[in-house]
Amino acid sequence: MIESSRSRTALATSLMRALHSRRDPSPLLDDPWGDRLVPESERDRFGQRILARMDSGARAAALRAPGSILDDFLLTNVAYAGVVIRSRYTEDGLREATNRGTLQYVLIGAGLDSFALRRPSFSRALEIFEIDHPATQAFKIQRIKDCGISLPASVHFVSADLANEDLATALARSSFRRDEPAFFSWLGVAVYLTREANLATLRAVASVGAAGSELVFTYVDQIEFVSGGSRSLGDANAKAVAMMGEPYVSGFDPKEIASDLMHVGLELIEDLDGTKMSERYGRTGANALQPPVCLHIARARVQSDQPVVGRMGRAKRNPSAPRY
Repeated sequence: MIESSRSRTALATSLMRALHSRRDPSPLLDDPWGDRLVPESERDRFGQRILARMDSGARAAALRAPGSILDDFLLTNVAYAGVVIRSRYTEDGLREATNRGTLQYVLIGAGLDSFALRRPSFSRALEIFEIDHPATQAFKIQRIKDCGISLPASVHFVSADLANEDLATALARSSFRRDEPAFFSWLGVAVYLTREANLATLRAVASVGAAGSELVFTYVDQIEFVSGGSRSLGDANAKAVAMMGEPYVSGFDPKEIASDLMHVGLELIEDLDGTKMSERYGRTGANALQPPVCLHIARARVQSDQPVVGRMGRAKRNPSAPRY
């Protein structure tokens, strides 16, 4: 992300979630806040950038229906399906964790995530910690105020540039309880960091999360990267985000991800590639959700040999128990 500026991909993913809510007849999530958090001025800028990259013929055709330029671009963007599915997958996992007594939810690189806004009955029983770059977080807080909304005291904004500050230090400035289990999400971030930075963040989650805590995160198969860069700028997903000034940096090898996690103190629970995501959450026809095969969403647990009991006194399952 460009230093001192809000993340453009955070704005785009917010709009994608809202678009899915509006356009899919049976949406995986309902996110009317996705549009409200992105002001009209930013949507206009997106539209101008889209038009600028079109050839003259496509530009003329698009200008005949200017109100649909941004929606059409987002709906056909290769990242769209993954953005929608990762949010639903994460909240499915969060629901399972809360049913076992986990009452802390940490969003690393929260962006314009709207969970606390659109699911108040689910979120009100949780202590929610949103961690993000100061510029993006300040923008989000201002947008919430502009919309006339006040969030409950259980939502905590933790401003941190994790390129220069570790997760443990950032959370230490909040009321986060390291002695209680937590559910962590880290979506759409790892691909923009070096392998070393990614491993450091995974290690930090294992360090600050009590035994039994869980993490959902996304990554891209590292086969997409050679010689320090994307294998081909013809890859639509990599090209799209690079144009926003936020190019892909690194990935993981799916064959090695369980070992990578084990070495930082995490146990792999599940790893879905784009095909498996589509099989679980996909649609058919015009509303099909088909993420790129190279995109992965993984779920991991902080390693432990003992069951963990949360604040509500409900026992967490021992990691040696059958996986779900």
